[in-house]
Amino acid sequence: MGNNRRETRAKQKAAAAAASKSTAIDIPEEEQWRIVNETGILKQVTSSTKKEQAREDEEEDYEISPLADEIFRALYLVIPMSFMLLLMEILVHYQYGRKPSYVTLRDRMLSGVPIIAVFVFYTNRYKRDRRMQIGLFWLSCISGTRMIWLLNRGNWLTVMKQSPPIATAWIYAIIQLDLGPAVLSLIAAATYTWYMGFKLTF
Repeated sequence: MGNNRRETRAKQKAAAAAASKSTAIDIPEEEQWRIVNETGILKQVTSSTKKEQAREDEEEDYEISPLADEIFRALYLVIPMSFMLLLMEILVHYQYGRKPSYVTLRDRMLSGVPIIAVFVFYTNRYKRDRRMQIGLFWLSCISGTRMIWLLNRGNWLTVMKQSPPIATAWIYAIIQLDLGPAVLSLIAAATYTWYMGFKLTF
């Protein structure tokens, strides 16, 4: 009796295994494609990949070209430096008790802003270059010492003409320099002031 049960169970297991194999193999490929098409699974996958592709295309469209990025970075500095030139022009006039006219300010800005724009664009583009850092260091040293000399020894007309652009160039050079050369440049200007016996009061 125990053997009959075992044989019956073994036959049932074999029949079940054969039935499962036959159902998996019995469906032809055409029938499988028909089922996939009717369920719409394939359409969902292709629509999601199309959406991802469209998103990637939009991201590529929004990427900024390198030249546009450089122009934006230059404008980011040209605007404050132009206002710095304007501020220095106004301050130097008031320092000598003169009120600047709009024509004087306009003339200074019309001649100064294009020069600032070109200078800022190219120095900002090559700011990380060692030669540019050396050039900005020397510009900072020369403009700093010249500014201090002008404030202490220059006559009022020379100070009014030269101080605004020199101060703007000095500040811009310090901004663009790495920290070490910027501090060294300021130390050089302070050493020059101390050695010549100049004062920084107005």
